[in-house]
Amino acid sequence: MAQRLFGLYFVAVNACKQSIAIDLKSPEGRDAFLRLVDQADVLLENFRPKVMERLGPGYAVLAKRNPRLIYCAISGFGQEGPWANRSAYDQIVQGVSGAMSVTGDHRSAPLRTGFPISDTMAGITAAFAISAALVAQRSTGRGRFIDVSLLESTLAAMGWVVSNHLNAGILPEPMGNENFTAAPSGTFKTKTGPLNISANEQKQFEKLCQLIGRPDLLSEERFSERHTRNLHRAALSDEINKALKSKSAEEWEEIFNAAGVPAGCVLSVQDALQQPQLVERRLVENLPLGPTEGQQLRVTRPRFLLDEGFPKPSAPPLLGADTATWLERLGYTRAQIDEMADRGVVRVA
Repeated sequence: MAQRLFGLYFVAVNACKQSIAIDLKSPEGRDAFLRLVDQADVLLENFRPKVMERLGPGYAVLAKRNPRLIYCAISGFGQEGPWANRSAYDQIVQGVSGAMSVTGDHRSAPLRTGFPISDTMAGITAAFAISAALVAQRSTGRGRFIDVSLLESTLAAMGWVVSNHLNAGILPEPMGNENFTAAPSGTFKTKTGPLNISANEQKQFEKLCQLIGRPDLLSEERFSERHTRNLHRAALSDEINKALKSKSAEEWEEIFNAAGVPAGCVLSVQDALQQPQLVERRLVENLPLGPTEGQQLRVTRPRFLLDEGFPKPSAPPLLGADTATWLERLGYTRAQIDEMADRGVVRVA
């Protein structure tokens, strides 16, 4: 697939999309782009700040042509400020946001997450902001400029880690698989492997103690209340780990959940995707790469369900797969499109 400019990362994030490839550095390419903008509701870009202005069609130009346009710019650090023009990748932002400092434990931190969390949170932030702007656009008829920063999106997503510092002066520390807010809540050892348990509520803790055969823990002053359990979380975890050695992670998972104690095995990605829950809800679908390719892609469907059924995903597009279709809608003839493609103004797959 790489020979077709179709890498696996591209496959992961570009299902259900169309692809138009235009060279904005050429006058003809900019003209085609402006025609697209004239009928668009939203424009999303992730260049460095001011790149679009240097190319010509910046927000001021586009908003004058289409006052309803919602223009969303995603960048590493925002459109203004001393870091605005710095290069930014997910790992860089994970580091400067403080996210890596609280990931892992005291031996392994700082540690990046196993997937691009800062990129992901910026995309989700942009989606929410655009959705809100579209609602306003329907009533006001006006668009707006949205400035989304990977750094700010990451810090905002860190929730109580940031709030505890801002409001209680607590310096966040890496706690591995432990939950700062409650105990027992973390990853425990069973006969066969790790198991996550979150007995955050008093009734859940009481039920847990009964199920593992340790009702005596309830009478210990160290473990009697949520606050004291937090103070003595290490000792409590040791006692629970001893009791869990009698059964497998899968057995305990079923026992705890049946009794209302949240628990779950720690799975590999391969095992997670094979769980009956995801199979029944058809998270993964096989799609043809193209009408004549004869090759299948496995993609995750849209991450939501509708009352009328499952959203049907479409395969990620080849680069420029929809260029000709859209240019024809804009009034270009097929001869004009072919001529622009020959000169590299556009790419037609």
